[in-house]
Amino acid sequence: MFEADRSNGQASSGFTEGPSVGTPCDATIIIPTFNGERYLERILNMVDVQLYTGTVEVLVIDSGSTDRTLEILRSWPAVRLYEIPNSQFQHGRTRNLAAHLARGECLVFLTQDAVPLTENWLAEILAPLNQPALAAVAVLGRQKPRANCFPLQKYDISAVFDRFTSQDETVFYELGDSAPTEQEMDVLAFYSDVNSATRRDFLLHVIPYQELDYSEDMAFGRDLISQGFRKAYAPLGAVEHSNDLSLSEFGKRTFDETMSLRRLGELGPIVGIRKAILRAGYAMVRDSFRIVRDPDYGVLAKLGWLFANPFYHLLKCTNYWRGVRVRLNDDSALERYSLERARVRVSRNQSSEP
Repeated sequence: MFEADRSNGQASSGFTEGPSVGTPCDATIIIPTFNGERYLERILNMVDVQLYTGTVEVLVIDSGSTDRTLEILRSWPAVRLYEIPNSQFQHGRTRNLAAHLARGECLVFLTQDAVPLTENWLAEILAPLNQPALAAVAVLGRQKPRANCFPLQKYDISAVFDRFTSQDETVFYELGDSAPTEQEMDVLAFYSDVNSATRRDFLLHVIPYQELDYSEDMAFGRDLISQGFRKAYAPLGAVEHSNDLSLSEFGKRTFDETMSLRRLGELGPIVGIRKAILRAGYAMVRDSFRIVRDPDYGVLAKLGWLFANPFYHLLKCTNYWRGVRVRLNDDSALERYSLERARVRVSRNQSSEP
């Protein structure tokens, strides 16, 4: 059994134990930004109204924004802004840098497009860290897709978080006496820095993020579980989040995700092209029925998505297949198919403009 209840937790060693129950830890909310103007003011407004009795700072690490991001951040006196060149940004390394810069005992990570949904978001996601007897070292919060995001992403995000056993109570996960199945391990080690929290001492002195270009959060989740630590899932510490991606960007992101899972050794069995096509066809038909019944889409939106959704599935299938076939060190393929590489090129071009 890999799921732990509230009553049998034993404190883990190797990091500084937090305050007792009823004494909220001082928190640092960390938001890496790059051209994040679209949702940034909504995020900061929601952070500002949080009902949390501990001290809270907001630390933003910006990596060369050229839109209104810096203007917005500088208009908020409570925001502590730290700027780095875009060339220095890396998902794992930059979050480790944030941990060094942070003043809070507890670190809460958001992305620039993840908007807390309630005034209790911060209290809910930090609750497991404020109770040392429960021995959680990291907390994963729920993500709810934006109602108008493209169907494939909307249904994928919902499916990821529906795997957890509770959607209204905090649940704890750790290795049990028997080896978990592959499906159990997927839930056990799943982690996302879109909306998460951990103790600063733990991140600095026990398990830091691996310095990866992608999927640093998944690696962190597997590292802490495999080393015998405990993770909490706090569904009421929820954010609204889905990626605003064009059709082409979605395909490139699928390629990046496939490559990163290969590097971590977590891709699972690689299916052949025929089976991948059959799976994509089944998913297209399944999603068509979902779209027709989905109350978030109006009639015109449903017609549009019924036409467009097969192209998203086709790109997902195509770029998955590319991701499993390309050599991990094939730089020319990465330049051609990777969304991360494309964004770096855009940033360099913008910074070089007079």
